[in-house]
Amino acid sequence: MSSEHGPGGVDYQRVDEAYFAERGLRRHARVGSLWALGVGAVISGDFFGWNFGLAAGGFGGLLIATLIITAMYVGLCFSIAEMSPALPHTGGAYSFARSSMGPWGAFVTGLAENMEYVLTPAVIVVGIGGYLGAIFGTPDAWAPAWWALAYAVFVGLNVAGVETSFRFTVAITLLALGILAVFYIGALTQFDLSAHAFDIEPGPGGTAFLPFGWKGVLASLPFAIWFYLAIEELPLAAEEAHDPRSDMPRGILLGLLTLVVCAFLTLVLSAGMAPGAAALGVSEEPLFDGLRTIFGAGLGARLLALIAVAGLVASFHTIIFAYGRQVFSLSRAGYFPRWLSVTHPTRETPQRALIAGALLGYGVALTIHLLGSDHPVGAVLLNMAVFGAVISYVLQMTSFVLLRLRLPDIERPYRSPFGIPGAVFAGSVSAVTLVALFVVDPIYQKVVIGAALWFALGLVYFAVHARHHLVYSPEEAFAIAARREGPEESS
Repeated sequence: MSSEHGPGGVDYQRVDEAYFAERGLRRHARVGSLWALGVGAVISGDFFGWNFGLAAGGFGGLLIATLIITAMYVGLCFSIAEMSPALPHTGGAYSFARSSMGPWGAFVTGLAENMEYVLTPAVIVVGIGGYLGAIFGTPDAWAPAWWALAYAVFVGLNVAGVETSFRFTVAITLLALGILAVFYIGALTQFDLSAHAFDIEPGPGGTAFLPFGWKGVLASLPFAIWFYLAIEELPLAAEEAHDPRSDMPRGILLGLLTLVVCAFLTLVLSAGMAPGAAALGVSEEPLFDGLRTIFGAGLGARLLALIAVAGLVASFHTIIFAYGRQVFSLSRAGYFPRWLSVTHPTRETPQRALIAGALLGYGVALTIHLLGSDHPVGAVLLNMAVFGAVISYVLQMTSFVLLRLRLPDIERPYRSPFGIPGAVFAGSVSAVTLVALFVVDPIYQKVVIGAALWFALGLVYFAVHARHHLVYSPEEAFAIAARREGPEESS
């Protein structure tokens, strides 16, 4: 195995075809499957997590934050819709950064996205445990058992094969949207915005609409992000899509439109009915609370709530898919340990990456649970996931601008109508969100220590070991060819 020096102080090792033969993915997805993957990844945000923003900023604060974040995701998704078919590799954000910022930028971007995708399922599994515990009346001590069961089932489903995984994704996403539709229709019969949405006691200088003032808007930003977080995962399916150049932009943008409609319906209708914004802001199962208001606390509401777990399951399943492909891509290129990228010999799924991500996510959730906290485990994990996400967004929008400037002539099957200004806006809002959270959110100030440790360990690993053992993966080969750089030029 030969080794050659590359730009940025990295070394590449030439591998034979057998290396990639052990790391193959199978093409299956078309635009409908991609739409379901994008919507399914996010839809749990309408079932659990968003509601903590009511406690942080009140109804008005969360509403304004959601408007800001929606505009940010419009800029983000249109930019990603341009980059993905131009760079149709399963690396996603890492792939964009590799072509625009070199190996170090690629690793930092990949590490941020890795934090987002590994911890987001951990947030969701806490929600699944909360719903199942409420439905079956199990004690809080059972929560880790529910989490372990969920991971085992849905990692297994992802390992089973891409065809099975995508078919389940489409079915569970449609079921989740159907449950939301039932809730929206029922909520209209109970809706009274003035009686329920403004029941949070205003703080000093606050009002009924903004009980914590503009500081509450800033504090609500991470929970507004939860309405959309992970829609940007779709490029990770590029090597499993039949026609990523045309289907990927359509899947991303149709998914975003679906999520915008759901976000505002969920926020307004949920806050405008009993139990009210104050109670909803601390609930571990907000949709179940709404269903009990509509249908009563009997068996019917419990059955609906059990079906409503479909929303959490949809996101849990699809983001497990995402972190599996993200870890697979980075490990195939040598940024993460290479053994993680070996795929199943017949099913062609990244089984090692899927299992490793599950163990890490479960371990973080269990650690927080056992340490105890004044804040819900889900809220703590959510803030850590958002920390990784907003850093990833800033770096992806930086990649978009640099690709436009440095590689203007690469083929772009789709071009964002918002161009560089749209990417700059999305990146700026992401950066403001990152900085603002340090100022206004005490939970964030604590969990960022864990997030910083994640980055520190990753950077040490890359600096000491990984950068000397990179591989010419498809992402690396494209970036080197496009920028006319590489080991050959530097040797």
